[in-house]
Amino acid sequence: MTGTLCRHLIATALCLFVLIPSPVAGQDPQTEATLVRAGAEVQVYKQTTDADGKPVDLKMYVFAPPGHQPSDRRSAIVFFFGGGWKNGRPTQFVEHCKHLASRGMVAATADYRVLSRQGTKAVSCVADGKSAVRWIRQHADQLGVDPQRIVAGGGSAGGHVAACTAVIDSLDEPDEDLSISSHPDALALFNPAVVLAPVENRPPFDPEKMAGLTDRMGVDPQRLSPFHHVDKRVPPTIIFHGRADRTVPFWTVEAFSDSVRRLGGRCDLVGFDGEAHGFFNYGRGDNKSFERTIEALDKFLMSIGFLDSHDSQRDGQGAATE
Repeated sequence: MTGTLCRHLIATALCLFVLIPSPVAGQDPQTEATLVRAGAEVQVYKQTTDADGKPVDLKMYVFAPPGHQPSDRRSAIVFFFGGGWKNGRPTQFVEHCKHLASRGMVAATADYRVLSRQGTKAVSCVADGKSAVRWIRQHADQLGVDPQRIVAGGGSAGGHVAACTAVIDSLDEPDEDLSISSHPDALALFNPAVVLAPVENRPPFDPEKMAGLTDRMGVDPQRLSPFHHVDKRVPPTIIFHGRADRTVPFWTVEAFSDSVRRLGGRCDLVGFDGEAHGFFNYGRGDNKSFERTIEALDKFLMSIGFLDSHDSQRDGQGAATE
């Protein structure tokens, strides 16, 4: 090979390297390593782009029950982390996943696009949530999952994303198989943001706060407000919420729950006296609130046939189901 030809090939290779974009990491390597050490299997559930059009691989971290086989038809749950649609990490729900996997579920915690990493708005978060539920259903045979027993769960903004998968019909990605539903079969929500627009006979939204919310959503907030889209299709739902929550007021989940019930649906609202936003997280305080919520979630999942009743947990204490 002549020197001229060699230089030409090197230059061509460099041009291709520049022109062909490489996927943007959804999470930093340390976060992913933590999830893998905890026992998660890493799956790419969506290939998409950030706000600048750069490619992004979104991953789901899957925890399987002991001895799980693809031929099994287990119930499944996917959690979405909180962080105001701006930040957050899928490590938030590792302990929830580990517990539910030990009880026989296929439990996953999913990454999704957020402002701090991909420059995106909440409308993209919701689209990613719908993609995650659809991906699990589409790959039910490989995952050993019953496609009719899929739960969407999450906390705060992640709870909003989960709720939206059940009530928002738009925002499906056009390149996905839309014959496969992105609608979950149950919801498990932890201090979720379910009211993002004014509600009749409720305190008005502060105009400045409303303007900020509109910017954060990327669309008219009412389009992404779960309360405003409640209908008879809302699946069995459980909500955990602190009565002293100043970030997401307790009345908002009361309004959502009441709306679901009026239409004949099931929505168990579990209120925690004196608890503020994020009270349920593992590592918060002495973990009593984490334990109480996970026990109540366990009981709820048994009641809808998503968990077996063997090894049932003792009833949570200090929580009042409304």
